[in-house]
Amino acid sequence: MPIKVPLDAVPAQYREIEADIKAAVSAEFSKKDILRSFLKKSKLRDEKLEQIWELLQLSEDDVTSEQVFAALALVAWAQQGRELSHHLFDSQTSGLPSVYLGPSSRLRYCDLVRIDTIDIELVPEKKGLFIKHVEYLVSSKRFDSRVNRRYNDFIALYEVLLNRFPYRLIPKLPPKRMIVGASASMLLGAADTQFIEERRRSLTRWLTLVARHPTISTDPILHYFLTAPVDDLQFKIRETFRRMPDEFATSEFAVAKELVPADSTSEFATSREQIRVILQGVSRIKQIAENFATRSYAYADDVGELASQLNKLAVEPGGNSEWATGGNSTWTNMKRGFSLISREMSVMSGKASSLAQCEETEVCERLRSLSDVLAGHADLCERVEKGVASDHQKALSKMLALKRRQMQGVLRGSDAESVETLERRMLAQESMIASVEQRAAFSLHCVHMETQLVHAQLEVLAGVLNTLVDVQANGHAQLAGIWRAIHPTVSKCLPENQRSS
Repeated sequence: MPIKVPLDAVPAQYREIEADIKAAVSAEFSKKDILRSFLKKSKLRDEKLEQIWELLQLSEDDVTSEQVFAALALVAWAQQGRELSHHLFDSQTSGLPSVYLGPSSRLRYCDLVRIDTIDIELVPEKKGLFIKHVEYLVSSKRFDSRVNRRYNDFIALYEVLLNRFPYRLIPKLPPKRMIVGASASMLLGAADTQFIEERRRSLTRWLTLVARHPTISTDPILHYFLTAPVDDLQFKIRETFRRMPDEFATSEFAVAKELVPADSTSEFATSREQIRVILQGVSRIKQIAENFATRSYAYADDVGELASQLNKLAVEPGGNSEWATGGNSTWTNMKRGFSLISREMSVMSGKASSLAQCEETEVCERLRSLSDVLAGHADLCERVEKGVASDHQKALSKMLALKRRQMQGVLRGSDAESVETLERRMLAQESMIASVEQRAAFSLHCVHMETQLVHAQLEVLAGVLNTLVDVQANGHAQLAGIWRAIHPTVSKCLPENQRSS
């Protein structure tokens, strides 16, 4: 049965690879030959490649675009350790996985965005008698799903994913804080409401980054979290996936040491330092953008308060008697102008508030997401360095200790049985060292992929700066226009001897 590929789910990366394949076709090499050579760059085992060819059911004549896309998707799933089948395409309505075909493979931000769109809303009802648990309605566009989740469910997902993907970029969750005590039974205070809203936004950013990860996005753990209509998910997700091996145990790349270049250790250090510097810069830019938004909100509040006070003056109940004014009509004219000005300033307050909201959502939130990615990369590098490097050093130290015992046994003339036992232990330790070195190579390959993922996310920064400039230029131009429109009204309120010519 031929594979049906959802063409609207095909990432730009696939189309670029197909264009490269078409460009390489000649009288000597057919499109099928070129496709085969491209797929060999994936470093998959020959038997896995043959399985892909069987699933594709290619004819001898030609290869269609849909078959090329299907081949790339199957390679990507094989690289993730998935069981290959044409049924994998049935649920892929958006976002086929990214494929690795050597250093020339390009990952772009637009490919990541198309994988999924996550939305998280607060569930109004607070549950629990003494401890009030906030619930969230989590929606996934990719799976067309809506499920209720609690913060502890996110913690469980984070822990399970970290066990499954120890060498992938998984940002840290926002901090937890419970609402406890007598005040919890009442309406939430302003500080609590603000904290919960900030955590909702943080969880949205976190889950969006996870759901758009080229590898994690196709894993059954994430699918379970986004679709399973179960209560107590924090317990069930741990129980369901506790025996699931980590990525190293299932990935085709686990035995492909040639994927890791000879200078990978120095490249690891260089890229780690580069992203550390970028994180510092982005964090500072984020802080400045947040200051802009804070000032815009304060500006909107101040203009709104100014409009309110002018309106109060416009309707003040004092009379206009001869005794009070001495026949001077200036205050009456001013009150009439105040009413007009307050209406214009109310409009200006709304415009300033919209400007602040745009700065918050289109600039600050996107910078926070980018900052989360960069910080996640720093955490990943630390995990790899402390985990794999430490295991390797321990294995080498143990082997050195065994060799010392062997030398001491030779000098003492130990019996044959003791020597044989020691040799068995040394052989087992050599196997352990080989396994640790293989895992270290795989972890460096993953960091290489995650570093490319970070650079794809960095495309956001240019767009954010462009948005910031547009918001400032257009927003302040609108405000300036309102100020100019108010000016003639203000002039009419002035005594004749104070009006500008």
